[in-house]
Amino acid sequence: MRVRTSITLPKEILDSIDRVEGNRSAFIERASRAYLARLEKSRRESKDVEIINRHAERLNKEAEDVLDYQALP
Repeated sequence: MRVRTSITLPKEILDSIDRVEGNRSAFIERASRAYLARLEKSRRESKDVEIINRHAERLNKEAEDVLDYQALP
């Protein structure tokens, strides 16, 4: 479902949109979706880094054990 809304943008942004695409609404929708997807991806990646950092000591120990096991005399 689409909802009509009104936004205020600087003229230079509207001029740039008009040069790229004739349909402002479609452009703003695509740009909004892309930006929101980037925000969500960044949030997930930050959460992943937090989890990895929380377990870094154990993961590093496991990696060292594997490398020690694979070492050839």
